Amino acid sequence: MTDTDLRRLEARARDASRPAADEGLVVCDNLVRVFRTEEVEVQALQGLDLTVGEGECVALVGASGSGKSTLLSILSGLDLPTAGRARVAGHDLLAMSRRERLGYRRRTVGFVWQQTGRNLLPYLTALENVALPMKYARVPRDRRTARAAELLDVLGIANCRDRRPAELSGGEQQRVAVVVATANAPRVLLADEPTGELDTASGEDVFTALRRANEELGATVLVVTHDPLVSGQVRRTVRIRDGRTSTETLRERGGEGEEFTVLDRAGRLQLPRDYVERYGLRGRVRLTGEAGHVGVWPDRDDRSDG
Repeated sequence: MTDTDLRRLEARARDASRPAADEGLVVCDNLVRVFRTEEVEVQALQGLDLTVGEGECVALVGASGSGKSTLLSILSGLDLPTAGRARVAGHDLLAMSRRERLGYRRRTVGFVWQQTGRNLLPYLTALENVALPMKYARVPRDRRTARAAELLDVLGIANCRDRRPAELSGGEQQRVAVVVATANAPRVLLADEPTGELDTASGEDVFTALRRANEELGATVLVVTHDPLVSGQVRRTVRIRDGRTSTETLRERGGEGEEFTVLDRAGRLQLPRDYVERYGLRGRVRLTGEAGHVGVWPDRDDRSDG
C-alpha cells in the first residue's frame, strides 16, 4: 500500500464517519490497520464495519490472520487503527490521550487473554487478583475485598478465592480471569480465544462465566473463538474474512440460526466462497435489478448455470 493509497483510505474513512442515529455501544466504521516493517506490509483490517448494541453477547469468528485479534486490540485500547473510526461507550479511540486511554482500559473495558499466564499474577490468590484492578481504579480498600468475593460468587468460582493460580486448573484460571476482567464493572468485556487451551468441559464452564457476566453483570461481551460450542450459544456470530466483516449468523437460543451476508456502509459485500465457486464468479460480475432482489451474474452471455 503506497502513501497515496493510505491517504485515500483515510479520506474515505472520514467520509464514512458521520454518526448514525442507531449507533451501538461499539461502533467501527471502515476500520483499517496496516502493519509495516522494512520488508513487508500486512493489511490486518481492510475497511471493517461493526456495530454492537449494549447488552449483546457476540462471537467473532474467522480464519487465523483474518483480523479478529487485531480488532480486539484496537477496541481494548492497546492498539490504534491506521484509518477509520472506532467508538466504544462514547469514547473516540483515535482521539484519546495516553492518560485517557489508561483510564479507558481500567474502567470501560475488561480483557481476557487466551494464555492463562497473562491474566493472573502468580503470587496473588484469586481474591487478591480480582481486588487488584479496583486498587488502580481507586476503589476504597474496605469495598475491594467484599466486591471481589461477591463477583467470584456470582460467576461461580467462589471456591477458588484463597488459591493461587498454580493451585488452579486451566479452566479455573480462565474463570477467575473473567472475574478479574469484570472487577471494575466494565461496559464491554473482550475475550480473545478464552477457551482455546481448554478441554470441552472446561471451555463450557468459562463460557458460562462469560454469559453470566453478560446477563447478570450487564457487560456487553465480544468473544473471539474457534470453538463451535461457543459460537453456537450466542445469538449473533460475526464472521471476519480478509480484514472485513463478511457474514453474520443470527439465532434464537438453542436454534440453528440463519446466515446473512453483510453489506457495509460503502455498499461492499463478500459473497460466500461456495457461491463464488458454484457460479464461477470472478473478476467482473453483472448486477441486474430483479423483482425484489438483485441478480449477480458471471461476466459471460451464457447464464444457463446461474
